[in-house]
Amino acid sequence: MNTDNEAFEFIRDLVRKRLIIFQLARQDFRNRYVGSMLGLIWTLIQPLVMTLILWAVISLVSKNATVQGVPFVICLLVGMAVWNWFSESLTMTTGVFYEYAFLVKKVQFGIAVLPLVKILSSLAVHGIFLLIVMGILLVNGIPISWYWLQLLYYLLALVILLQGLSWITSSLNVLVKDVGYMVNVLLQFGFWLTPVFWDMSMIPAPYQKYVLVLKLNPLAYIVEGYRKSLLYHTPFWSDIVWTVYFWLVAIGILALGGVIFRKLKPHFADVL
Repeated sequence: MNTDNEAFEFIRDLVRKRLIIFQLARQDFRNRYVGSMLGLIWTLIQPLVMTLILWAVISLVSKNATVQGVPFVICLLVGMAVWNWFSESLTMTTGVFYEYAFLVKKVQFGIAVLPLVKILSSLAVHGIFLLIVMGILLVNGIPISWYWLQLLYYLLALVILLQGLSWITSSLNVLVKDVGYMVNVLLQFGFWLTPVFWDMSMIPAPYQKYVLVLKLNPLAYIVEGYRKSLLYHTPFWSDIVWTVYFWLVAIGILALGGVIFRKLKPHFADVL
C-alpha cells in the first residue's frame, strides 16, 4: 500500500470511527479524575501555581513589566496554555499503546487513532484553561476580537503537529521504554527553548539575528500565534514565510510519524 492510500485510509478511519474516538476521549478524560475530590480543578492548579510563582519572581526583578503594551503575566498565561496542552498530550500519547494494549491486540481496530484520543482528551482541559485566560483578558481591558477565532486555526495546526510527534514517540516507546523518559527530559529543555516564559520581541537588539534560529522550533509558531490572536490582534498570514515553514515541518513530521508507525505496528502485539 502506498503512502497516499494509507493517508486516505487513515482519514476514512477518522470519519468512520469519529463517534468511537470521541467516546474514548470522553471516557479517558473521566477516568483521569475518578476518585479525586477536586477532579478537574487539579489540572488547573499546577499551571496556575507555576505561573503565579514565575510572575512573583519577575515582579521582584521588574515591576509592571509589559510586552508590547500587554502585562507580562498575561503573555505568560497565554504561552502556558499552549505549553501545558502540548506537554501533557505528548507525555500521555507516548504511552498510549501500553495503556490500550487490549485494543492493540485486536486486529480489526485501527490503533492509529489512539494517540488522537489522548490529544482530544487533553484538549478539554486546554479549552477550560483558555476560558480562564480569556476572562483575565477581559478583566484587564483587552476586548473580544474577531482575531480570537484564529485560535481554531492554531488548534488544528497543533493537533496535526502532535499527531505526527505522537506516532513517533508512542511507536518507539513500545519497543524501547526509555523513550518515555527521554520525552520528559526533552520537554524540560523545550520549555525554555519555546517562547513561553519570553516573547520574540523581548530579545535584545544585538541578538535579534538569532530569532530565525528560534523560529525553527515549530511550537514557537503556535505560541506566538496564540498571542497574535488573543493579545496583538494580528492575522496569522502576517508572516507568510514562517507559516509556510511551519506547515512544511508539521506535514513532514506527520509523514515521518506515519512511516515509523506503519513499520513498527506489526511488532506491537508481540511486545505487548
